[in-house]
Amino acid sequence: MAADHRLGFRNGEGHPPTDLPVEGDLPEWLSGVLLRNGPGRFSVGDQTVNHWFDGFALLRRFAIRDGGVEYASRFLRSDAYERARSEGALRHDEFGTRPDDGLRGRLRRLISGELTDNASITVTHRGGEFVAVTEPPRAWAFDPDSLRTLEPRRFDDGVDATGSTAHRHYDPRRGETWGLATRHGRNGGYVLHRRPDGSSRREPVATIEVDQPAYIHSFALTDRYAVVTEPPFVTSPRRLLTADTFLDAHEWRPEQGTRFFVCERAIGAVAGPYRADPCFVFHHANAFEADGELVVDLVAFDDASAVTDFELSNLRSAEPDLPAGELRRYRLPVGPTDSDEMPSVPSPEAARATASETPVEPTPTTLHEGPVAFPAIDYVERNGRSYRYVYAAGNRHDPPETFLNRLIKVDVGTGDARTWSEAGVHPGEPVFVPAPPGRRDGEDDGVVLSVVLDTDEERSALVVLDAVDLSVRARAPLPHALPIGFHGQFYRDGSRPIQSMA
Repeated sequence: MAADHRLGFRNGEGHPPTDLPVEGDLPEWLSGVLLRNGPGRFSVGDQTVNHWFDGFALLRRFAIRDGGVEYASRFLRSDAYERARSEGALRHDEFGTRPDDGLRGRLRRLISGELTDNASITVTHRGGEFVAVTEPPRAWAFDPDSLRTLEPRRFDDGVDATGSTAHRHYDPRRGETWGLATRHGRNGGYVLHRRPDGSSRREPVATIEVDQPAYIHSFALTDRYAVVTEPPFVTSPRRLLTADTFLDAHEWRPEQGTRFFVCERAIGAVAGPYRADPCFVFHHANAFEADGELVVDLVAFDDASAVTDFELSNLRSAEPDLPAGELRRYRLPVGPTDSDEMPSVPSPEAARATASETPVEPTPTTLHEGPVAFPAIDYVERNGRSYRYVYAAGNRHDPPETFLNRLIKVDVGTGDARTWSEAGVHPGEPVFVPAPPGRRDGEDDGVVLSVVLDTDEERSALVVLDAVDLSVRARAPLPHALPIGFHGQFYRDGSRPIQSMA
């Protein structure tokens, strides 16, 4: 009997560098490295973690050069991983799992503020290093060739925050990385910050104070604004102290609605909140300014089951109950602007905002019903600007399916969609790689890379699709099945490493 999606939630393994067989023809211009991250092991001794987010980070590398693909994978040697491996038990509080060490152990961790450093969400390049990151503050540098874990990295710059969004933004025009940190405890809220190229310090731009901070995974960035989308999945200092896990410390408060805060990058001024009907948001697709409005495109879920349904017991069931997100557009009024440029450095009076209620209630437009997840665009050229295409993973409606089983290309202007799917194949996040500058013919001239799980063959594969029509250009089967991962970046040869995804 053939395997099913549950193959992607078994413990994985590292693999030494291996040349993969390539079926089809890779574009001759496609030369670089796809680095990906995601959970690779879900059990320690007799304990199985509770949530997908809690699996130990497994780095994956696909070097694409001269028509060939070399693959390797290796576990990130975080302190959480090394302690679990040496002691045979979980020793750090994870997102949805806590160690089975009783009240004394929990009190010790609360007093010490010991947070997991299991950096399993994505990878980034900062300060000349490749770094694995997650939402708690400590990240890990690693060697992009061998995937060997190097040193832990943590900012020491005075930004007062407990954690941060897993997704940062890079502005290539100004050479700046922008991030959003969350602050729990007294004066809770969010800190928008920037880090210029060459600097190791983050500079606060705006602080948004709220009574109960929400779980926020990403935000949107345009030339002039940062957009913070706050779902009503919130916590409090008391709940953080008394709940079993970080996930359990949050509760769904639909009466609060989903709120949008708009931060002006130049001066740190904050407008909002703009209040909309409640929804949960993991990922933004894009945002841009048009006719006095901010257009914000994101994947919206009905409620916080988008988080809780990723419990491992559900994902490992034959028919999991999975959240269904739709690609949705919101419009926020910001008024006309007088200049095409803005200062690259914010005013010293970075705003501390307890924003007053804004009467405008944004009404969403559905761009694609979905279900969709992991939206991707031509990030370098179109992030923060008017654009046309979103690539995403998704499910079929009819017949209903149990897990992500197709890739989708949505034209946000017309609503038209193309899809790619194969029987028994579950794709991961799509990564758009444009054709080289000077050789492009349209926004969608390029390829889409995705690491897919082929349950019939019981192994994974790297697939390379033509970004115009989603036809298969090449496929490189792996020697084994990889656990289903989260996010990554493609770094093109011959140019400095630059972010290719949010």
